[in-house]
Amino acid sequence: MIMANTFLLTVLYVVAIILLVVLIVVAFKLIRVLDKIDRIADNVEDKVNSFNGAISIIRTAADGIASISDTVAFGVTSALSKIFNKFTKKKEEFEDE
Repeated sequence: MIMANTFLLTVLYVVAIILLVVLIVVAFKLIRVLDKIDRIADNVEDKVNSFNGAISIIRTAADGIASISDTVAFGVTSALSKIFNKFTKKKEEFEDE
C-alpha cells in the first residue's frame, strides 16, 4: 500500500511539473501573439489616421450640400404654402359672400 501511495504521489508530481512547464510555454506564446496583435493594431490605427484629412473634407462637403438642400426645400415649401394659402383665402372669401 505504501508503495502504491508513493508511486501515485510521484506520478502526480511529475504530471504537475509537466503541466506547469506547458502553461509557462503557452503563456510566453500568448505574450508574443499579443505583442504582434498590438503592432498590427497600431499599424491599422496609423493607416486610419492618415485618412482623417480626406474624411474631414468629405464631411464638410456633405454638410454644405445638406445645408443647400435644406434651404432649397424650405424655399419650395414656403412658396407652395403661400400659393395654397392664397387659394384658401380666395375660397373662404367666396364662401363668405
